[in-house]
Amino acid sequence: MALIPADSVFNPDEHNNDIIGIASELAQHDSGSHRHQKGQLLFSQRGCMRITLNDSICLLPPARVAWIPPGVMHRIQIRGVVGYRSIYIGDPHCSTFSPDIEVLSVTALLREILERIAFADFSMDWKNGAAAHIWAVCQDEIHSAQRESMVLPLPKDRRLHCLSEMEMPPLLQQLAANNGATGKTISRIMMRETGLNYQQWRQQWRLFKAIELLSEDFPASEVASILEFSSDSAFITFFKNMTGSTPRVYMGQLK
Repeated sequence: MALIPADSVFNPDEHNNDIIGIASELAQHDSGSHRHQKGQLLFSQRGCMRITLNDSICLLPPARVAWIPPGVMHRIQIRGVVGYRSIYIGDPHCSTFSPDIEVLSVTALLREILERIAFADFSMDWKNGAAAHIWAVCQDEIHSAQRESMVLPLPKDRRLHCLSEMEMPPLLQQLAANNGATGKTISRIMMRETGLNYQQWRQQWRLFKAIELLSEDFPASEVASILEFSSDSAFITFFKNMTGSTPRVYMGQLK
């Protein structure tokens, strides 16, 4: 059985099988920075996961799946209750996946397949018989899934390194004043190091934070207040502009 206790330590590289699935229920969890030789499909039934890489942050909302390529240093942080599912994939299967971290939408079929693999015995033969067909469908679903923009680059400049640790990144004028720089200088650094100007970067950060709070059942009005929007309607308009859906519709799609 692949259901493991929340406080257990699991190393996928200790297992010879090319495909290994695990499942757990995690409330508050920090994996610490680590890497493994196998690639990883990470799925959350409910609650968010934040994946911190060397130069970026990736948000995994509920009912999405993240692909983490083999050998990539990463740290997974979890707030709230999460139905944690993880599929570890060894060579040669990884060659058909992206070399970059990705977040993908999950169909009902893919959800069921991920559950099936996560709870399978570690010795399951995924190369032959019915299990091979299940894995083939899983690959097809992953490759055809819609990609979502859930990776936020982090600036490396020492003057902006503090942004990744802030509860709420300040407005550009305040950040510039705190660093003794001009707004143009800050935006130029951000564009050079992240591909986004500061306002674009801050808006993406606010979207990540909004999804995290909504997944913890904060009402939209409270999220709007926490993220310093002028009104509930301003927050809803922002969210719809960023995702194409209102908070209610977007979070409803995750259940």
